Amino acid sequence: MATAALVSVALAVTGCSDKIQVSSNQGSMRRAAEVFYQRCSGCHSLEAADAYGSAAAGNFASQDRTNGPNFNVRHVTREDALFAIRNGGFSGAIMPANVVTGAQARRVAAFLARYSGRQRGGDDVFGSGEQVP
Repeated sequence: MATAALVSVALAVTGCSDKIQVSSNQGSMRRAAEVFYQRCSGCHSLEAADAYGSAAAGNFASQDRTNGPNFNVRHVTREDALFAIRNGGFSGAIMPANVVTGAQARRVAAFLARYSGRQRGGDDVFGSGEQVP
């Protein structure tokens, strides 16, 4: 009972989701999933990180200007993810540059490369739920 209370308090303090699908045994990948949840879930979706910020694919009426790609369907490479993190996405219009930095940015980029694109939809911006101007 006390252990469950401590876990609840720890999650509340750190702002981590208990529904992240990356095992705590996976060390840096788990920490990267937690950072993605904390810093990116407002605009991006990725089930592995319990993040649901993108509009539902095909539901254009519900899209906001801040909807970023749905990484459940869009696969990104580590290099592309790192570029986007450092430069505020690819357009530089909405995503803040350097939302995470240093080793943390490299871990998040590696996490995205490993876990993104696991569902149907591919790189199509409409299928990914990304806002298109």
